Amino acid sequence: MKSLENLQSNAPDIPVAAAWLLTDLAEMKGRQELFSKQSPQKLKMLREHAIIESAISSNRMEGVEIESKRIKTVVFGESHLQDRNEEEIRGYQKARAWIHESAPDIYLSADTVLELHRLSRGEVWDAGKLKEKDGDIIERYPDGTSRVRFRTVSARETPAALDQLVGLWRETLNEGTAPSLILLAAFNLDFLCIHPFRDGNGRVSRLLLLLQLYQLGFEVGRYISLERVIENSKDRYYETLELSSHGWHEGKHDLWPYVNYLLFVLKTAYVEFEKRVGQLASPKGAKTEIVLSAIDAQNGTFTLVDLETTCPGVSRDMIRKILKDLQAEGRVQCLGRGPGATWEKR
Repeated sequence: MKSLENLQSNAPDIPVAAAWLLTDLAEMKGRQELFSKQSPQKLKMLREHAIIESAISSNRMEGVEIESKRIKTVVFGESHLQDRNEEEIRGYQKARAWIHESAPDIYLSADTVLELHRLSRGEVWDAGKLKEKDGDIIERYPDGTSRVRFRTVSARETPAALDQLVGLWRETLNEGTAPSLILLAAFNLDFLCIHPFRDGNGRVSRLLLLLQLYQLGFEVGRYISLERVIENSKDRYYETLELSSHGWHEGKHDLWPYVNYLLFVLKTAYVEFEKRVGQLASPKGAKTEIVLSAIDAQNGTFTLVDLETTCPGVSRDMIRKILKDLQAEGRVQCLGRGPGATWEKR
């Protein structure tokens, strides 16, 4: 709430970089309806791909992963789940589906935040419950040492802080104290600094980001996974989060690194969306873009089966052809033989 408090009391002096991004995003938002009406069947393929990528990327950032062959079953199916990681990935998708279907009717309150946490955390004992103990954000290093990166709001103060945050969101949005996307970034930063849950704060912050973007009219998250864009730039995400959280408790922090980062994420998603829609006149082109995106999103090595799982509507033969072309260009390398062979990006 410290960021929104500052914006409510002082009209922001928007840096040039942020102003440029806001202008670009306003233009992209204006074009999105036109793009969204093109090739409904092929846009459905983009939506399904974004659903899979979002569930995988947002959870993978928190160390939650599952076998590639189980991804479609977990994300789209209703079958029995095998372990805790599968519960969290399906739960995240349920929360995301609620936002996709009902965003205009969802009233953003503390109860909404708790519900998003409950859904995204599956059946864990504290799903939908605020933290009961203080918990700082700890950064751990490969050599076993660690440091306190940020001291979050205490458990005792968290309920009031969360209520104040959602109240300030509504007030500042209604008052127009700053451009809506800057208010959104400020809200997201404040939420992460409050850190209201024992676990799952990052995932809930990304769900809230999606919900608020939809309510502001920015629909690109339906077709491009914002979570995947964030994961692909996670070093910058953590860096700007640390820069902007320094001095937060005193209200003396610099909001702009984190604002610029979230605006960059949104613009990156829109650029990718417009590029893919431009390929939709050619089904082959659209599918190629999906496969290339899936390869880019792989964490380390991958297999043909991994790509089949995350590329709905794309045949094995086409994926093989794309991999062969990329290998000839020196962009990927095959380390074995057959569908189960390991590939790596170069």
